[in-house]
Order: sequence, then structure tokens, then C-alpha cells
Amino acid sequence: MRAATLAGAGALGLILVSQAAAITPIPPKPQARPLAIVGGTVFPVTGPPIENGTVVIENGRISAVTGRMSVPADAEVVDAKGLSVYPGFVSAHTVLGMTEVGSVRQSNDYEEVGALNPNARAMVVLNPDSELLPVARANGVLTALAVPRGGRLSGLSALFHLDGWTFEEMTILSPAALHLQWPAMGVNRAPEAKPPVEEQLAGRARTLAELDQLFADARAYWTARDAATGGAPRVEFDPRWDAMGPVLAGKTPVVVHASDLRQIRAALDWADRQRVRLIIAGGYDAPEAAAELKAREVPVITQGLLAQPLRDWEPYDHAYTLPARLLAQEVTFCISTGGEAANERNLPYHAAMAWSYGLPHDEAMKAITLYPAQILGVGDRLGSLEVGKEGTVCLWDGDPLDIRSHVTRAFIEGREIDLETRHTRFYAKYKDREVAR
Repeated sequence: MRAATLAGAGALGLILVSQAAAITPIPPKPQARPLAIVGGTVFPVTGPPIENGTVVIENGRISAVTGRMSVPADAEVVDAKGLSVYPGFVSAHTVLGMTEVGSVRQSNDYEEVGALNPNARAMVVLNPDSELLPVARANGVLTALAVPRGGRLSGLSALFHLDGWTFEEMTILSPAALHLQWPAMGVNRAPEAKPPVEEQLAGRARTLAELDQLFADARAYWTARDAATGGAPRVEFDPRWDAMGPVLAGKTPVVVHASDLRQIRAALDWADRQRVRLIIAGGYDAPEAAAELKAREVPVITQGLLAQPLRDWEPYDHAYTLPARLLAQEVTFCISTGGEAANERNLPYHAAMAWSYGLPHDEAMKAITLYPAQILGVGDRLGSLEVGKEGTVCLWDGDPLDIRSHVTRAFIEGREIDLETRHTRFYAKYKDREVAR
């Protein structure tokens, strides 16, 4: 994506120097022997809590979740007495791994130039050494969806673990989804509106027609490519249309970023015409389209619950109650922060706000663990503590939705993760500093 320019080399150099001065924790080796987490209260997410429970992880996978039991003789035993054992959180929308300092362009690698970039892959720009990854995982976020931005078709996202030596090691699923920024559907009808209403309507119609043509061109490319295998003339390779193959085949969903009701309904109609799997991201007005979403089994990734209402006439808690209203209308959903990497650690507090405004606690926890995993197609691998799933686990000294709680230990596929961050380093540096008299 964006490359550093000579003009920005100085700023980029400062970033690299600062990173070198604050080395990120070394990724641990793959799990070598069984791990048994014993004595804590285990919250499987899919079932009731297990007091004095045991979670056994072997070869990166959970082999047992039960009450106290005899553990394998060669197991490493983790005493979780007095702690709560939860699956790691899954962030369903972020630019983690693709940015470092928001105000320094050379460190932001999540946006391509141009409007149509379906071949832009988030996976290949993930930075394993980002200082923001340890900060997020220290508060329970162990898995995230890196989402490209910009243009109309922004590119292909990647689901990854927040630990590893290389982006290949970190990546769980790529491509995870194709991301489409839906155009605004509103029209300014004020007498002094510029451009005039007619031009606004024409521009909107032109944008939607271009979007339909884009997918028609991609289908034509793949039709010609498939025909070439049967002896027809070979089709010249086009990276944009080639990248859309899994989307057109229904293997990879399209995440449409849309919040306004008119956007959501237009996106639903478009997905019907194009015969693509659809996920709505944003979904501020999604409860008003609940019947259509439910009928089509289209899930919603809510974003930025810690926000003011968008319209003057809406109640102050309109954003806070969005998950509860979706649950009441049986719309599948999960909760995300809205994508700001530096604040990804706040994911549990978005869920906590939803809990405070009508969403049951169990549902709030599922909304940042099991539900995002299911929506992103990895529900058989992540999101709950069940036999056969990954041993991606956090030990908490309290309720994860309580801002006073802390992660005491964390594991990704049975490997214990170092919880040191730049915050803990600064704390250690200054806590015993002598004050000059």
C-alpha cells in the first residue's frame, strides 16, 4: 500500500528508532506439552460457568473443559484459583497491524490510492512488531480482523492473531471479506443546495451503476478465464478481477460499510441482484431494517458504541442501545470498536456500555467472542471454550466488562503470551523514580 517518500523519511526514521528502543515481546514457541488451567471459574460462553473448572490444551487445541479432573502427567499446570477463564476477544473491525502513528502518513498502510482496489490485501502489510498489538492483547483482544479503508472497493481483510514472527504466522484467514464503502443515499433538497438536486440524484445513480458494472466486468473476466481452461483463448491476467473470484463464487462475503437506513436497504437489494454473501458494518439504523436483515440472514458488525447520536431528535443513548435493539429483533450481530487501532484495547468497554443499556451480560460477552467468530466464518475454531477449538484463552482477575479488571495471563493456541507493553515499561521506569529536591 502506501510507501514511505523521501520527504517523510525523517519522520519514518524517528518511528523506527523509537520501535528499536522499545522492543516488542518475543513470540513464544509452539506449545510443546499439555497445558492445564485449573481451579478458576471457567466461562465457556456457550454454556454456564464452571466453578473450580479445568481447561486442558494440547497441541494448540482444547482437549477438555470440565470440573476439576486429573490432568495429564506431563502437563504444565496453571493455577487459576480466584480467576475467571474466558476465550480471547475477537475484534471484527480494526486497522491494527496496518498503522502505528496516525499523524505520520508513512506509518499508515491501510489505504490504497484510487477508488477500486479489490486486490489490496491487508494480510501482506501486517506488522508483527507494532507496539499497538501488545497493548490490545494485554486487555484480552487476541484475534482481530484487519480491514483496509479508502475508495469504493477498499480491498480484502485478514483475520489474524495478535502474535507471531511474520504476517504468515499471524494470519488465520485471508481473504476474510471484501470491503465496500456504500455511497451516501441522502439528497440535500434545500433551495440553496449545491450541487442541485438533479445533479445529486444523477451522481448517485451513476455511482450505483458503476458498482453494478464493476461486478459485471469481474464476472465476465471469470467466465472468460474458466472458458480458457476448455481451449478458449487465454485471458490476460487482471489482479483486480482475479481477487474477486472467491466473492463471486460465494466463498468470501462482502462487508458493506453502511449506517443510514437508505444505505442498508440499498445494499440489501444490491446483494440480492449480485448474489453475494453480505455483512453490514456500522449498521446504526439496522434495527429499522431488522425484518429484511433477518429474512436474508445478514449479520451486523456494530461500530463505535461509545458515541453521540447522529441526529438531533434521537435519545442520548441511541448508540448505546443498538446491540440490545438488534437482539430484541433477532438480528445476528457482534460488537466492534469502529477500527481505531490505538484504542482497540477498549473493545470490552464497548460491550460493557451495551450491557449497561439493555444487553444481557452473557450476550455482551458473546458479542466480542463467539458472535464475531461465527460472523467471520471461524466459529468452529474460535470464540468459546469448547473441545476441539483453539486454546486461545485469557485469565482475568475480575469481570472483563469491568474496567477495574486485568488480564493476568493469556494464551494463543496454548502458547503463553508476554503481557508486557509500552505502558507497563513506562510504569516500571517511573514508579520508583526519585523526585529531585
